[in-house]
Amino acid sequence: MAAKRDYYEILSVSRNASSEEIKKAYRQCALLHHPDRNPGEKKSDEKFKEATEAYQVLSDPKKRQIYDQVGHEGLASQGGWGGTSGFSAAGFGDIFEDIFEDFFGGGSSRRRARAQRGSDLQYALEISFTEAAFGVEKEIELEREEACSACKGDGAKPGTSRSTCPTCHGSGQILASSGFFSIARTCHRCQGQGSFIEHPCAACRGQGRVAAARKIKVKIPAGVDNESRLRMTGEGEVGLRGGPRGDLYVDVVVSPHEFFVRRGNDILCEVPVHFVQAALGAEIEVPTLTGTVTLKVPAGTQTGKIFKLKGKGISSVRGDGIGDEEVTIVIETPTHLSDKQKELLRQFAALGAEKKKS
Repeated sequence: MAAKRDYYEILSVSRNASSEEIKKAYRQCALLHHPDRNPGEKKSDEKFKEATEAYQVLSDPKKRQIYDQVGHEGLASQGGWGGTSGFSAAGFGDIFEDIFEDFFGGGSSRRRARAQRGSDLQYALEISFTEAAFGVEKEIELEREEACSACKGDGAKPGTSRSTCPTCHGSGQILASSGFFSIARTCHRCQGQGSFIEHPCAACRGQGRVAAARKIKVKIPAGVDNESRLRMTGEGEVGLRGGPRGDLYVDVVVSPHEFFVRRGNDILCEVPVHFVQAALGAEIEVPTLTGTVTLKVPAGTQTGKIFKLKGKGISSVRGDGIGDEEVTIVIETPTHLSDKQKELLRQFAALGAEKKKS
């Protein structure tokens, strides 16, 4: 009896290949050597069986571990693993059905038959600078697909029910042969549901869903920044055939403030100060997010001087602290002076010049 070839060599994969790489390699090999594509060619039939045997072992973690440790002999001692006698498609998941559809058509009918998740929705919500800083609850209105209230999402006309599919007799699958094994595939008539709608609901035309306007409350957390995205799980459109709802993504747009600018969790602002106040020193009122505070400006303060107000910034959206407020002083130079004011300034300038000479 001829020695068996190495399973990894048969599928042309390395010994540390992932399960996805092994699946892909087997699918390519099966499509190339399938008996239905090579009728009467014994060599192709043998290669197909050989590849199927290799995949049967390498796709099973337990069998693969035994094979890697002790080879074909180890599998034989475990009850004949690795042979194709009595082979069935059970346990091979979707791969055989995918291959089968390539031979016999059917497209993506299997995928359409499954419960389908509802679509995600996106909504742009504009809020003020202050609302972003402290958080806010907003009510938005949007249109989304909802379960039809007339048929309760079933799609059948009220008072009627879905009819059992005569092709698959309610199982959702039909048995078909491909080469030396049989495969259960999705019924093409009922799309795997086991039933079909003979009298569609007039309200939703058998779809089980209708578009409806809905109001949703959105909680904006304190500290949210411009262009942040909030995910509201299960607030998207209703799914098909009992599938889960999609999600709602709220894109936050923060309106610019009249005089505050955000930098991280800090806020920045510029405060005008008369040149006399800057020269002599003064106490001025400075705006903050929670009202005005008094700031002492020392004598001789220059334009561009920055004062920091601790804890007057924005709360971190993660709850790990509060930023500061940075106040930049901008010295105001008067533009409309009376003759007396001009004369006084000339005297002031003259005194400065005399002081330099001395």
